Amino acid sequence: MDAVKVLIAFYSRTGSTEALAKAVAEGAQAEGAEVMLRRVREVVPLEIMQKAPGWVENAERMNDLYQAPTEADAETADAIVFGTPTRFGSVTSELKAFIDSLGGLWFQGKLVGKVGSAFTSTSTLHGGNESTIISLYNPMAHLGLIIVPLGYADPVLFRAGTPYGASSVSGNTNIPPTEDELEVARFQGKRVAQVARALKATGETATKA
Repeated sequence: MDAVKVLIAFYSRTGSTEALAKAVAEGAQAEGAEVMLRRVREVVPLEIMQKAPGWVENAERMNDLYQAPTEADAETADAIVFGTPTRFGSVTSELKAFIDSLGGLWFQGKLVGKVGSAFTSTSTLHGGNESTIISLYNPMAHLGLIIVPLGYADPVLFRAGTPYGASSVSGNTNIPPTEDELEVARFQGKRVAQVARALKATGETATKA
């Protein structure tokens, strides 16, 4: 069986969500998955970005490192993991714009049966970590993804993250994710890859039967 393909489509402004995305990728790769790490692009004009210190510089840095996700990425992936900062307790418009672009694949049923999962970061404690991830369950269900949460399947979940997905709190000074928060993200990547591999194996067995 070919290696499972995991698409990690994330948005990050300061780098906190980016750090979690990289940790998710590490966990998936440790399970032998082929990872597509992609950053969605801004949807606001440059003059708006320039009003927030560091936004333009961080966007340029990350856009040099990561390609933008595409419909083709989503179609070829066995699992799709969405990552986003919180915006008023919900998903960013940048990531939502990418999800909305998948309407053609939705109409054709091309995403049905793939694994779906999500993670987030916020600047304040109780600033929407859980609600943001859960808000992504709605479009994942519409796309036909098989939603994979974390539960408390690893001891690190008792120290950080949420049972819905990895998360971090950066504070108003952009504190990077803690090692425990990164470990939850690695576990998420590992779990997603394991479930995707099991589903892929089941599909191949059914095809041969």
